[in-house]
Amino acid sequence: MSRIKEFNLPDLGEGLTEGEILAWLVKVGDVIELNQPIVEVETAKAAVEIPAKWAGRVQTIFHGEGTTVEVGSPIIAIDTDPDAPPLEPTEVSTTGQPDAALPAPSAGSLAAVEVAPADQPVEPGLIGGPAPGGRTAVLVGYGPRTTAAKRRPRRGTAPPHSAAAPTRATDVPRPAATPTVTATPTAPPPVTTAPTADASTTTAATVPASTNGHGRASVLAKPPVRKLARDLGVDLATLTGSGPAGSITREDVQRAVAGSTASAAVAGSTASAVVADAGTVTGTGAVAAVGAERERRIPVKGVRKLTAENMSRSAFTAPHVTEFLTVDVTRAMKALDRLRTRREWRDVRVSPLLLVAKAVLLAVKRHPMVNSTWAGDEIVVKDYVNLGIAAATERGLIVPNVKDAGRLSLRELADALTDLVQTAKAGRTSPADMSGGTLTITNVGVFGVDTGTPILPPGESAILAFGAVREMPWVHKGKVRPRQVTTLGLSFDHRIVDGELGSKFLRDIGEFLSDPEAALLAWT
Repeated sequence: MSRIKEFNLPDLGEGLTEGEILAWLVKVGDVIELNQPIVEVETAKAAVEIPAKWAGRVQTIFHGEGTTVEVGSPIIAIDTDPDAPPLEPTEVSTTGQPDAALPAPSAGSLAAVEVAPADQPVEPGLIGGPAPGGRTAVLVGYGPRTTAAKRRPRRGTAPPHSAAAPTRATDVPRPAATPTVTATPTAPPPVTTAPTADASTTTAATVPASTNGHGRASVLAKPPVRKLARDLGVDLATLTGSGPAGSITREDVQRAVAGSTASAAVAGSTASAVVADAGTVTGTGAVAAVGAERERRIPVKGVRKLTAENMSRSAFTAPHVTEFLTVDVTRAMKALDRLRTRREWRDVRVSPLLLVAKAVLLAVKRHPMVNSTWAGDEIVVKDYVNLGIAAATERGLIVPNVKDAGRLSLRELADALTDLVQTAKAGRTSPADMSGGTLTITNVGVFGVDTGTPILPPGESAILAFGAVREMPWVHKGKVRPRQVTTLGLSFDHRIVDGELGSKFLRDIGEFLSDPEAALLAWT
């Protein structure tokens, strides 16, 4: 059994496919213990520390900080027998750059390397093939392979080293008088009344690739890169690959997107110059050019990516209906004040959200159909409530939930809500805490907003928006008096919850907040 064990990135949540390495907590050569945290990874749901599966010495770190890694890919290799004669480490530094110098391989390690047969393709990033950064991908603890990687010729093209065809898809033969362009395309054809754009302002990702015998572009790109290009609307056939063997990398795709913005600015400047020469408009070209420089592009990943996917899926899958109710909560606010003065509650954080959560839990008992999930040919009604609380954090919107909240006393519910909010703000919410929610409250009132039309979290049939509590004129006992008033907004899945059920559920929440003592006596 090999003493070198590779640790793959595990699935840290429900169906997550990738994670970003935020920070390595160990370095090559460190001796680690079983279950010692070795890396902090951010997924679409949370930032978590991953413990070591084995004790031993860190032999290899495969990915640097800031790298997005697919689930199941190796991230670190551990020598489980550190007391044995040491193996030469193959390190990728935590900055994402390969080390400048690596120790020479031993004869024994070279003999242990399994080399792919010569007639089989060796893809970039695999053992014996080229890897990002110009290094050679090797097995952990072994030296680099001394033989060149071979690739089967693609159908319709000549072998890679044949003189009859270019070695890369983008190395198209040109006349001898025309210089070969590899990083910067030629300038666009000049406009009659305006100077052509400078070649330095155009993108390096617009040289078209060559085509194969069937008229389709021969593009070398890994599946994640192809997916990124599809998501961003980039045609890979128009790009020049900067990776090994001319393959297209994520950076090539991102440069193409950035370059399209710059090209649009240049085109706007040129068009404006034409109009200016005609005597109609002046000075607009400079504004267009400045606009592109004052824009920022933020990668969509992690929590933001998951939120976007969930909200889009929910908004276009579940038919939403939203109802509103304005409630006099003066008695509820006075009840909270009395609760805070009690000795056993003096160290407990008591907020209006606590009473809203209690009102929702009691209303669910009276209308259990609201706490259910649409499952295609059946409706799953849940006899437990995992109460989600939407929380705005630096990483984006997350919705952790209190498990089986209906079984908790008011004091236990207060402690659970306090712990949930503090954990979320500290960025320590685990994926398990954000899974399995059945009904959600979003407290938009903390932002001074009266209410909203919230979108259902996937798999839930109702979500309540709790607005700001304001002092407003209100008719009380026949007279207009200043009272504490709030507005509730309930969105529900109309496939499960019809208008009558949704209205009764919202009405009961309002009745509890209007007079919590009377509701408790009547309902419990």
